[in-house]
Amino acid sequence: MHISESAPLVVIGAGLGGLSAAIHLVAAGERVVILEQNTAVGGKMSLLQADGFTWDCGPSVITMRPALENLFAAAGRRLADYVTLSPVAPLTRYFYPDGTVFDATRDLPDMLRQIAAFAPHDVEGYLAFLSHAAALHRVAGQLFIYNDPPTLASAFGIPLRDVLKVDIWRTMHGAHRTYVRSPKLQQLLGRFATYVGGSPYQTSAVYNVIAHVELSDGIWYPQGGAYQLARAYQRLAEELGVEIRTGSRVTGITVKEGCARGVSLADGDYLEARAVIANVDVTTVYRELLPPEIALRRRRSLSRIEPSGSGFALLLGIEGTFPALAQHNIFFSSDYRREFEALFRRRIVPREATIYVTATSKADPEHAPEGCENWFVLVNAPPIGPEFDWELEAGAVADAILAQLADYGYDVRSRLRCQYHLTPRDIAEHTGAWRGALYGLSPNDPLNVLRRPINRASEVRSLYFAGGTTHPGGGVPMVTLSGGVAARMALADLLKAD
Repeated sequence: MHISESAPLVVIGAGLGGLSAAIHLVAAGERVVILEQNTAVGGKMSLLQADGFTWDCGPSVITMRPALENLFAAAGRRLADYVTLSPVAPLTRYFYPDGTVFDATRDLPDMLRQIAAFAPHDVEGYLAFLSHAAALHRVAGQLFIYNDPPTLASAFGIPLRDVLKVDIWRTMHGAHRTYVRSPKLQQLLGRFATYVGGSPYQTSAVYNVIAHVELSDGIWYPQGGAYQLARAYQRLAEELGVEIRTGSRVTGITVKEGCARGVSLADGDYLEARAVIANVDVTTVYRELLPPEIALRRRRSLSRIEPSGSGFALLLGIEGTFPALAQHNIFFSSDYRREFEALFRRRIVPREATIYVTATSKADPEHAPEGCENWFVLVNAPPIGPEFDWELEAGAVADAILAQLADYGYDVRSRLRCQYHLTPRDIAEHTGAWRGALYGLSPNDPLNVLRRPINRASEVRSLYFAGGTTHPGGGVPMVTLSGGVAARMALADLLKAD
């Protein structure tokens, strides 16, 4: 089948995964066009400016700095020349219902001193957990994160004694309680399940690698806010020659003789492509972008698998400042197990939720008027389903969150200059996320760690995937890595075709 040699490689979606793929491809000498339905790049990493306030509306906890640096190095550039990343200390300030305040930190002596204050019997157990998480990261990272998608060959290449350390069959909570007895410490470690949209009581213990990444390697803050990373990726891509077309919504992928050969746009245009990299939820690609007669079984299977959790966010412009808050703050619910049962068994927002609060104005005062703070407040939410109607319930959820913060001593209801919210439906509409899920397949099924879609479509040649719903997973560094994997696969296949 003839395809013009001048046809570009087309990337659908200018999220960080798509930008990463484009950067790798153009650095290898390919012509690349990115088509983005929104008016700005970033995907789930977005920005809102209103009423004198600026809010990051997506990921705010940045980890795995080397993954970001390696992207820029692949293009012969330095990340530090595009964005300044500063270490965050404490990593997170945790507030418990009984009044305990705990600062998680990379400073191990300080961490152990704080643990000893309320759970002296857990000092040794916490050290043992860190050792376990480090060993898990060394092995599971090789299998599931830093390389191409796992295969039987790659698994057989790892010594059996190391394979046995891949803690798939226990839950995260099941692993935690073998190391620490304190409910507070178990709750803190269990929170990392929410980084992949899961419950610590169901999610596989292999995800304890997240604790190692954060507690040992730290968190970074991009000066100017997290969205500066999206701008840095965009700047690098455009400097290298990537063409980014915003306001360009793709409505379909054309398949000819089993190959992805172009895309149709909402405005009626058609763009021929030598290959297509979809930085869109894999389920959405199969359900909405591919011809209905293609991969029907695959589309049905993806639709049936339970997606990860989502989130509900409040964007608050608040008069006054709150020195007792750190950069990242968690206000825990009083019954963690009940909270996750509501989320993933009953599929509703719990009446009492664990609340995340960050205010970038603490690091960047220009993000709020003088004497004010810009709070981004987030709670876990179920994916879109019939059990919960966001059009009817969003206001009540917002009121419950503000009331719960007031119970913790942070009653800001009379200080609000402005208030906006983002629901799972907003996330789905803005990013194409299937059912508003933030991370693709639910991690609550231990087998899903092996079911995550790989970066090359098996049913359609020349179609590849980048982003949080494909290998290696969600989060800023992970989608950055996914773009590199998709690009490597596309380049290898193009080389074979030539």
